[in-house]
Amino acid sequence: MSIVLEAEDRKDLGRGASRRLRRDAKIPAIIVGNGQETLSVTLSEQKLILAALKDEFYKENVELTLNGQKIATKVIDIQRHPVSERILHVDFQRV
Repeated sequence: MSIVLEAEDRKDLGRGASRRLRRDAKIPAIIVGNGQETLSVTLSEQKLILAALKDEFYKENVELTLNGQKIATKVIDIQRHPVSERILHVDFQRV
């Protein structure tokens, strides 16, 4: 069984925009690979934390739902705060 997360499209990019998202309990992420363009998205921090606590999050496919479209991905990188270990950014690769 794969993990399913709801993603929202993100147009506002950059360090300041990412900080504003984190203040609103959202985590910036990107979806890369498979010969398609890179997508910038946001994820709910609470749902992402719950998913990241499971081993399947790192070993199996993670299904992201973006604008009604389902995208099968794998986690390739998670950036965390060095002290608090809060998730700052996630990179997904299309499968």
